[in-house]
Amino acid sequence: MTATTGNGPLGGVRVVELAGIGPGPYAAMLLADLGADVVRVDRPGGAGLGIDPAYDLTNRNKRSVLVDLKADNGPATVLDLVERADILIEGYRPGVAERLGVGPRACLARNPKLVYGRMTGWGQEGPLASRAGHDITYIAVTGTLSMIGAPGEPPTVPANLLGDYAGGSLYLVVGVLAALHHARAEGGTGQVVDAAITDGAAHLATMIHGMLAAGAWQDRRGANLLDGGCPFYGTYETADGGHMAVGALEQRFYDEFTRLLGLDPDTAAARHDPARWDELRAAVAARFRTRGRAEWTALFEGTDACVAPVLSLREAPDHPHLAARGTFTAHGGLTQPAPAPRFSATPGSVRRPPATPGADADEVARDWDVPRIRPTDRRPS
Repeated sequence: MTATTGNGPLGGVRVVELAGIGPGPYAAMLLADLGADVVRVDRPGGAGLGIDPAYDLTNRNKRSVLVDLKADNGPATVLDLVERADILIEGYRPGVAERLGVGPRACLARNPKLVYGRMTGWGQEGPLASRAGHDITYIAVTGTLSMIGAPGEPPTVPANLLGDYAGGSLYLVVGVLAALHHARAEGGTGQVVDAAITDGAAHLATMIHGMLAAGAWQDRRGANLLDGGCPFYGTYETADGGHMAVGALEQRFYDEFTRLLGLDPDTAAARHDPARWDELRAAVAARFRTRGRAEWTALFEGTDACVAPVLSLREAPDHPHLAARGTFTAHGGLTQPAPAPRFSATPGSVRRPPATPGADADEVARDWDVPRIRPTDRRPS
């Protein structure tokens, strides 16, 4: 693994991130990976994640200042940064930023071109807007969680990638960059971007809703082409307890898959008869249990059968394809995913380790030309 070089296409873009956990920091990390100058405003006592900051990779490529927004000059310090920024990201519950004196009205009054990105689970309005929640609750109400898992069993709990990061962070990044494009156009202005995980998670299922309307998707788990209901799109255990992933959807890929797997033609023909899918699934499972994961990997390697080994997080960086592309990189002794996507002229890179809360105050004050940033006494509560 070798680190990429470059500063990314967002060089010159300044971002203020009001410290939080989950999708807000990840969105700011993505902007930083792409070259933006991200200053994370940490608060005394930390953001509550409970992880050593040295290992919090979502804070890589950022700088940190420590500001107590409940202190006398806390809001003024943040507004000094806002005046010089292009984007602000916050993930408080609705109304909290306003109470702290750094809401959209105060920030846009100081910087009319600012893009004010708001990251929440439920959004800024609606009956649940002020309620607490997490990834699993947000994807539950959108119907997204209902699609994951085996039929007749409770929905499978996914890692918090689908809601927090796909439905949340990535939509926030798309939103703030689109708003930045508008703000920089002739006659453009700053604005508020309301990124709700529920909105994003629902939007991710747009294709599925179309299939449902067309009668091509059943509104239940494990009964469809792409949700594990199909025996040639799923995972199978190998003889050594590993697993192989199969995605042989198209006929020509399926033919290659069944030939290499060693299925007889009559059993393979069950693909075209859903009433025989249980029979086909059992036959495929039985074949996979005859060899170990490495043997199957070697057999399918270099073919178009659409079969791959299911690797663990620790195994993935050593996969030959990922290693050749530098999909993972090492920086500061930590193996981590490299910035994505890739740019031919302005590549991103991992330039800095996770920011230590408050460690960059003097550097930021100099580079952003703001008054010295230092901890302040709290206001009476």
